[in-house]
Amino acid sequence: MKLTLHEIARHIVVQNDVTVYPDYQLQNIEFDSRKISPGDLFLPLRGNRNGHDFIEVALKKGALATFSEKPLETPHLLVDDCLTAFQQLSKYYLEKMQVDVIAVTGSNGKTTTKDMIHRLLATTYKTYKTQGNYNNEIGLPYTICHMPEDTEKLVLEMGQDRLGDIQLLSEIAKPNIAVVTLIGEAHLEFFGTRDKIAQGKLQIADGMDRKGLLLVPDDPIISPYLPTEQQIVTFGESADLYLVDLVEAKDSLSFKTNFLELSLTLPVTGKYNATNAMLAAYVATVCGISQEKIKEALSQMVLSRNRTEWKTAKNGADILSDVYNANPTAMHLILETFSSIPRNAGGQKIVLLADMKELGPDSLKMHADLYHALTNELDAIFLYGTDIKTLADYLAEDPRVKYYVETEQFDQLKRDLNAKLQAKDQILIKGSRSMKLDEVVEDLEGLS
Repeated sequence: MKLTLHEIARHIVVQNDVTVYPDYQLQNIEFDSRKISPGDLFLPLRGNRNGHDFIEVALKKGALATFSEKPLETPHLLVDDCLTAFQQLSKYYLEKMQVDVIAVTGSNGKTTTKDMIHRLLATTYKTYKTQGNYNNEIGLPYTICHMPEDTEKLVLEMGQDRLGDIQLLSEIAKPNIAVVTLIGEAHLEFFGTRDKIAQGKLQIADGMDRKGLLLVPDDPIISPYLPTEQQIVTFGESADLYLVDLVEAKDSLSFKTNFLELSLTLPVTGKYNATNAMLAAYVATVCGISQEKIKEALSQMVLSRNRTEWKTAKNGADILSDVYNANPTAMHLILETFSSIPRNAGGQKIVLLADMKELGPDSLKMHADLYHALTNELDAIFLYGTDIKTLADYLAEDPRVKYYVETEQFDQLKRDLNAKLQAKDQILIKGSRSMKLDEVVEDLEGLS
């Protein structure tokens, strides 16, 4: 982190006189006492457990000082709220380091797009990115404070559960470039309408200056929330950026864009991944990356685990695992992709779809509407959950369908899938993370 105790105190709101302590050179800041190393600063956050209960543990492990919301006898920074102080600190540190920030949000594709942007920028710059799912009011400042000292480009993912989440993160990070991948239905339970989701996502511009670049989908729902000062570039079929000559294969994509001369390839499937790659390529182009480097880096791209990932069952069948999360837009897109992939000679196309969570009062209807994405290309349809029963009821006369109740028949589901899946088959597995479909994938692979 390369900050001293006295320097931190000068740039956040502190209630005690820190100059009575030595001006310690601090190494890292940690909110988990188990990760404390000698020379660190401890951050006791309140959650399921109160981090203040672990201050003594952190100091014994070598922390030189700690934040605290109550006076202590040991070196500490006394603040009203430790999380707010942490956010103030990360904002100052980012300004001090003078790093270019690229921020990414969206209902689908934000992690993949973040990873692609990082991959492309890393061909030329010292680049750091959000690790894992550290994309909230704690994770984003943690990422900032843990970036290497020589970082030139910082790629930050921004998530939202409630209106105002993105605004807070944007005002901390002050991105130079911001990308909104898609306005879907994620967390609709908390927002009420897709319109409110759009409003929340577009708050990513709130921390940008007038020279900022904002990439947004060509979607009329965002029009009322577009900023008036930043440069806005749209993407979509009839937008500023668009795909040309897209060819989808089982495990690859090839396409062109309207702003690059070279054709691009990706070792993954899904038209939406071509869009994600196009956005990453445009950001890279703006940052001065050559077409040749963009092409080479994308051709070697590896997606994060459980995102549109081909795996092999223990009997040789093909598994398309997309079990990290799910919402209606994502479901329709992956079903479109899976249906269009050529089937293996002599093999079947099978899908396992599970509940999509946090959709609010319209959840049953949104599950039933998946009917429109279930094409005649599918030979067997397994449905698992409680809300997805509306789809099962809608397809009651369809001989392809087998329905399982959430939790009660999980083991039976795995047994039936193992019995159904043959060596030449292809199976798509998709649902919200809480449905634990990763366990089904591992069972079919023979790993459990």
